[in-house]
Amino acid sequence: MIMKSKKAKQLSRRGFLRTSKGIMGALAVPWLVPASVLKGVVPSEQITLGVIGIGSRCRLVLKHFMTNEDLRCLAVCDALEQRRIFAKKMADERYNNNDCAMYKDIPEILARKDIDAILIATGDRMHAIGSIMAAKAGKDIYSEKPMSLTIEEGRALVEVMDRYGTVYQCGHQRRSVDSYKFQVEVVQSGMIGNVHTVQCRTWKSGVIPAQEPQPVPEGLDYDTWLGPTPYHPYIPANVLHAGWNYFWDTGGGVVIGMGCHYTDIAQWGLDRDDTGPIYYKGTAEYAENCMSDTPVTSNVVCTYADGKKIVLESEGSFNDRFIRFIGDEGWIQVDDATNIVTAEPKSILNKRGVSARGYIHTNDHVRNFLDCIRTRQETTCSPEKSHRATTVCHVANIGLRLDRDVQWDPQKEQFVNDVEANRMLSRAMRPPWTL
Repeated sequence: MIMKSKKAKQLSRRGFLRTSKGIMGALAVPWLVPASVLKGVVPSEQITLGVIGIGSRCRLVLKHFMTNEDLRCLAVCDALEQRRIFAKKMADERYNNNDCAMYKDIPEILARKDIDAILIATGDRMHAIGSIMAAKAGKDIYSEKPMSLTIEEGRALVEVMDRYGTVYQCGHQRRSVDSYKFQVEVVQSGMIGNVHTVQCRTWKSGVIPAQEPQPVPEGLDYDTWLGPTPYHPYIPANVLHAGWNYFWDTGGGVVIGMGCHYTDIAQWGLDRDDTGPIYYKGTAEYAENCMSDTPVTSNVVCTYADGKKIVLESEGSFNDRFIRFIGDEGWIQVDDATNIVTAEPKSILNKRGVSARGYIHTNDHVRNFLDCIRTRQETTCSPEKSHRATTVCHVANIGLRLDRDVQWDPQKEQFVNDVEANRMLSRAMRPPWTL
């Protein structure tokens, strides 16, 4: 835990770091040892972590967090008891003790004054709301993607993080991966000429067959799991193994679940981190006689005001996913499953350093977050950048759901002359949940 100073009643160290955010971005701070070289860190200088949501993705990311010697995981929180037990075991084995606490309810873990940062790896329904609650509780936040379930949630998150001076990192970890960094460098240096299209290929979505409601299993607080989303009888396929991703009430399918990774890289490469496309034209196929209600396959052309395009494609197999920047003098592509970079002209590849680290190596992204907690600098995937990238997918998804082309105003963050679409900027929340 980062301890408070002797003048804690007047200004805590955390409070000092936040109020001096602007100054510290410009001045050297010799009394802060760079986190990248910290070894055998004394307890008073350790960053303390709490974890909310412990599915398969969390377990991978948490391992990366716990490789850092200047961090200690103190507590875990999940609506499902067996997941809480699993995560506690991870932490206790890592630190050779029995100290990791378990919580079922988010307010309980956020009430811990000895926790500096929160890792949020729930389903989409709690990413923004959980982040906002954590910021108001004085925590810094690493949240899995997509950062929000709706566009309204995303904007609210950005505003709260700014108001509270919160260090926030979205789990768009590809921004911290060498292959994508190289791809963006090639694009922005003009090596493939004027880029006119970014092709973002994800995969064909899964289809969940109809199932009958079942009794809520022992050890699951289903009301807590639902959070702000509408009540539905418990059906295992909706809840377990990320099945919630394929239901509109709790997710947005592959278009948002994976698409936001690629729109993040596309916006970065095109230098559009503060804006977005304005015209969206797409088609989608939905499965019949099943429970899931998000697109199985889709194709959306998202066009910026200057004519540049992002093409979001959901089709093919999981291992065929890629992102390709296409210019008038060539192209460059990263295959997401293999981290292999291809390009035309091929001579571009001679400029790349050798690395085998792909998207699954999340530690660089985690390390950036931890370093920014100490320096109070902006993270690689700051709130505004992440919100803009996620919004591209939200707008595309809304157009597909309405089955029509839509026009978007990135400055006002509203659809143009489309009352029905604007109603979908937000969703009603089940009491007592609120932004």
